[in-house]
Amino acid sequence: MRAVCEPDGVAWAEVDIDADPGLQERYGELVPVVTVDGVQVGYWRIDPERIRKALH
Repeated sequence: MRAVCEPDGVAWAEVDIDADPGLQERYGELVPVVTVDGVQVGYWRIDPERIRKALH
């Protein structure tokens, strides 16, 4: 995420899904999961190109 977001100055946050029962129920085994503005854009494997497209 850092390699995708930082060059464009995009802020991002890592969230511990296991620390939040609601997130754990919602995402379960999809960790890691990536959301952009609340929309899920990937899980299990981080696809930099897919994330870049979602950010722009």
